[in-house]
Parts: sequence; structure tokens; C-alpha cells
Amino acid sequence: MPDSNDIESLRKILGGARTIAVVGLSADWWRPSHFAAKYMLEHGYRVIPVNPRYADILGQTCYRSLEDIDVPVDIVDVFRRTDDVPPIAEQAVRIGARVLWQQLGVTSDAAERVARAAGLQSVMDRCVKIEHARLFGGLNWIGVNTRVISAKRPRFIAN
Repeated sequence: MPDSNDIESLRKILGGARTIAVVGLSADWWRPSHFAAKYMLEHGYRVIPVNPRYADILGQTCYRSLEDIDVPVDIVDVFRRTDDVPPIAEQAVRIGARVLWQQLGVTSDAAERVARAAGLQSVMDRCVKIEHARLFGGLNWIGVNTRVISAKRPRFIAN
């Protein structure tokens, strides 16, 4: 399976996804997982928190594990330590997710192998919020170098 960290693959992943299960989402507003989930909610994605410590986060029902979720999941976004990711990857495979997304600083090669062997796309060491803002959200309009140069409007734009 080709690398999913290139710009076109990230565009397709984010443009085609609607539901993101965020494993390790925190209810603490200052945590990166909270910022990312709130941003994705505000941009039209359905965010499903996965954290056994809470009943709900950001007004969304929180689940104890991926396998408790009763709707299809496009992206499993992981905010956990690298050592915790392989079992999460196995759960992502079992629930039929399309993408395993390991956040900044999370790089489990074992989890990536599990995901790819089952046909999932795998993104490592990237932030879903930053990538969405870079590719779709106008981050370049405020002077941030997004490393995307194009006169063409992307074909895969999230609504």
C-alpha cells in the first residue's frame, strides 16, 4: 500500500472522511486532543470520543473502546502513547475503520503494520487538525507556509 503521508493521500483521507473516533480524547480544554476534536467538529466532521474516564466530551457521547461504537468509523485518530497503539490498531481493524491516524509524536511501526496488513491506510506523526487546516482550512491565508503550491482548487474538499 502506498505511503499515506503525502499531500494527495492526506487530501483524499480528510476529504472522504465524515466520522472520526478520537482515542484518548481529553475533556480538558488545554489538551491537544481537545483542540483537534473541537476543530474537526466545527468543520463538519462527526467526532466520537473514546475514553473510559468520561461520559461525554464536547457534547458527544464518549465510548469506553472502539468496539463499543455502533456506527461506521472512517478515521481512528490516536492520542495515546506509542506503546498503547498496537491494540488500538487491532480494534480499528475489527470495527472496519478505513484509516489509522497516529498523532504528532505517535509512531508505532507495529501498529502501522497491523493496519496496513488489514488494508487500512495509515498516517503517522501528523496532526489531523493541522493537516486539515493546511490542506482545506485556509492556513496559508494568514501567512503560514503550508508547503502546498497550487493554482488549482483541490478536488477533495470537505464540506
